[in-house]
Amino acid sequence: MASASAIGKLSREEFRRQKDLEAARKAGTAPAALDEEGKPINPHIPQYISQAPWYLDTGAPSLSHQRRPAATKPPNEIDGWYDRGARAGPAAKKYRKGACENCGAMTHKKQDCLERPRKKGAKFTNKDIQADEIIQEVHTGYDAKRDRWNGYDPTEHTRIYEEFEALEEARKKYREEEIDKQTATDLAAARKVAKAGKEKKDADPDFGSSDEEDADEDKYADAADAVGQKLDTKTRITVRNLRIREDTAKYLINLDPESAYYDPKTRSMRDAPLKNVPAEEAKFAGENFFRYSGEAPQVQQLQLFAWQAAQRGNDVHLNAAPTQGQLLHEEFEEKKEKMRDINKVSVLAKYGGEQYLERAPREVSDSQSEYYVEYSRTGQVIKGKERVKARSKYAEDVYINNHTAVWGSWYDVASGSWGYACCHSSTHVSYCSGEAGKLAAQASTAQALLASSSSSSRLDNSSAPDEQMEASNAPTEQNYSKKRVGEGDVTLDKERLAQALAEEKKRKTWGGDGDRCNKRKRGEIGTHDVTEEELEAYRMTRLKGDDPMASYVDEGDVY
Repeated sequence: MASASAIGKLSREEFRRQKDLEAARKAGTAPAALDEEGKPINPHIPQYISQAPWYLDTGAPSLSHQRRPAATKPPNEIDGWYDRGARAGPAAKKYRKGACENCGAMTHKKQDCLERPRKKGAKFTNKDIQADEIIQEVHTGYDAKRDRWNGYDPTEHTRIYEEFEALEEARKKYREEEIDKQTATDLAAARKVAKAGKEKKDADPDFGSSDEEDADEDKYADAADAVGQKLDTKTRITVRNLRIREDTAKYLINLDPESAYYDPKTRSMRDAPLKNVPAEEAKFAGENFFRYSGEAPQVQQLQLFAWQAAQRGNDVHLNAAPTQGQLLHEEFEEKKEKMRDINKVSVLAKYGGEQYLERAPREVSDSQSEYYVEYSRTGQVIKGKERVKARSKYAEDVYINNHTAVWGSWYDVASGSWGYACCHSSTHVSYCSGEAGKLAAQASTAQALLASSSSSSRLDNSSAPDEQMEASNAPTEQNYSKKRVGEGDVTLDKERLAQALAEEKKRKTWGGDGDRCNKRKRGEIGTHDVTEEELEAYRMTRLKGDDPMASYVDEGDVY
């Protein structure tokens, strides 16, 4: 479709025809408009998309203004580079006027020549005139100008490998030649010379007694690499690896998550990962073992003394003058011991009580003790004094109102409530009644009450015949059974069925439930109102008119 600027101002008739044509194209009754390339234009495209702006309008229906313009980027803008060392044709045989006076090429002057300056240039000798270089113009873009690897040929890097391999082959060949030269005859002659020199030097005590074989062993021992190091005996360069591969990481010694804590930030494990292994025999006994064993505590005390002395104004620095710090620390310890002895003697002389400072013999103190501690074979404490447990901020093991157990130590399954285990009381902050409370709680359960009621009814009806006892117990069993009335295999008593039929007829004649109300008042009916016999009597005496589907007649067609 043409743009409004190309069409200009339309008359009312032309505008109506244009709208009808657009509606026909949308309905599919008219062919779609074609663009400059002969492709149909979708008539459902909105006008603000299909209409070209005034600076891109071509006067014909087109969507070229919505398409991306063709790339004007020159080819090989990034990959293109100068052809190094390219020459233009064969070289000239005679010197040409205006050419380089050194090499004879026409593309540069003498001051720009890159060849070795000749004693006599090509201008005077007319010999070895070089061909002209090809002047290339490479258009590089923004990325190509800033690419540090632009123009680099990756195949040049293979020359480094080839040179290294050539050196290795030459070195191996040289070693093989040296080994071949050392024949058995040469070795025997060398041994004779060494033995003769040794006999001459036996009189001099300054010379050692090591022979050639020991020297060879030392040479091979020097060439061997130490654990965790890569040592080159020729260059004497030692490269330390990050970690000795034979060592096991601290966190892999014991994989139990409840073992010693490992701090990944500082890579420290203070406690021993294996508790059942003595610290002297373990590969790693924790950093605290190394921190408080050997001379480490003495160094810590010395450092602490240096800090305290510096705070008091003394010029003591452990790193700057370690010997001075050590001597001052020893002098300080001696004075401290003397002052402690003087204070002890003065206090005992003034107040007495020296007899209380006497210790029991070592045999007695080691053999007897008030604390019972049981150890395992590995030295771990099995029974006895252990670590102090962390206390909670809440009050623990506090018993109130004569209770011997805390609230929540017992759970009543029947009522679903918590209580005290000492008296089975489910009332919070109640007074403890002990074993009597347990018996009372047990007697107040539903099963105990049912058992007591059944036993009392049996005692009341002990004088009645056996048939009446069976008749009175049957409803109770039925009432408290989990089976619903009228379900399963039902056994009916004929006498009670006849009695239920008579009562049902009487109820229907009276038109109410008066007789049952009288029975409830007398207590002859249990918790369930309906028995099996009464349900059967109701079914037998029920009229068909009570059925809502009895008078239903299908009026549809019968096939």
